[in-house]
Amino acid sequence: MPSASPPTAHGYRGRFAPSPTGPLHFGSLLAAFGSWLLARHARGQWLVRIEDLDPPREMAGAAEMQLAALAAFGLVADLPPVRQSGRHALYRAALERLLAQGAAFACSCSRTDLAAQGGIHRHCVARAPRPHPAFRLCVPDGETVAFEDGLQGRVVQDVAREVGDFVLRRGDGFWAYQLAVVVDDADQGITDVVRGADLLDSTPRQILLQHALGLPTPRYLHLPLVVDADGKKLSKSDAALPVDPGDPLPALRRCWALLGQEPVALGGGAPDALLARAIRAFDPLRLPARLHFHRTATTTGIDHPECAAPGGHST
Repeated sequence: MPSASPPTAHGYRGRFAPSPTGPLHFGSLLAAFGSWLLARHARGQWLVRIEDLDPPREMAGAAEMQLAALAAFGLVADLPPVRQSGRHALYRAALERLLAQGAAFACSCSRTDLAAQGGIHRHCVARAPRPHPAFRLCVPDGETVAFEDGLQGRVVQDVAREVGDFVLRRGDGFWAYQLAVVVDDADQGITDVVRGADLLDSTPRQILLQHALGLPTPRYLHLPLVVDADGKKLSKSDAALPVDPGDPLPALRRCWALLGQEPVALGGGAPDALLARAIRAFDPLRLPARLHFHRTATTTGIDHPECAAPGGHST
């Protein structure tokens, strides 16, 4: 049973990796601010990576808008941002290695083919090969992954039963998120992955890939999601609104509160001054594992939160 272990590299290197599907929303800002605070608390580096591998879902100019918004909020990467669209050779080399090891295989199964199996691939059931197959990781029966999340606690997933043989490259030629993120995190020397809890169940797949490719496993910490009154992830909610880079302080203060931090007076002035005070006051032990919301929507699309279970203990 693979289990995540602390990285052997010295120091701390975190990252924020948005997809350019639209302007920066509050939920993304919360993830960016949380990952930035943890990196600064550890006196480490903080990087930004644009995950632009799905052109049909991307919005023209969104990456530039997101980077400009981050800069307006004072969240500037320590190294130049990278874009996944320029890293195809790395993903291709990783897939070829897995194929050579017999750990990956070509698959012509469609979603319709797999419907009878609940959408979970355990063996190929396609009636005929496709001219452009997908490629999947072979997940043996009983393959279970366990890891300790820095905020959500111990996570155990039977990947074979719950996920199955998962896609590495789609039939349309686009690289799958799971392969790209694993290759990028290793290539960039990421030691700590801080992101939203919607990606928690993807982590066991990524750990399996890290083991298959002989790559280090970073530490993981999944922040609670910001949801609307109906429990939908804010970025997918009708109530979602882009953050206002022209007036960054209210959103930063709200993020601070949602991250469970002591309601100290962060003050006004430029974002850099507020962030400097935030670094000094930040306490990782106060991070909430979950957020609960009252059903009183605001004009910002964010309900009034109650932080639950600070200190990394889920309820």
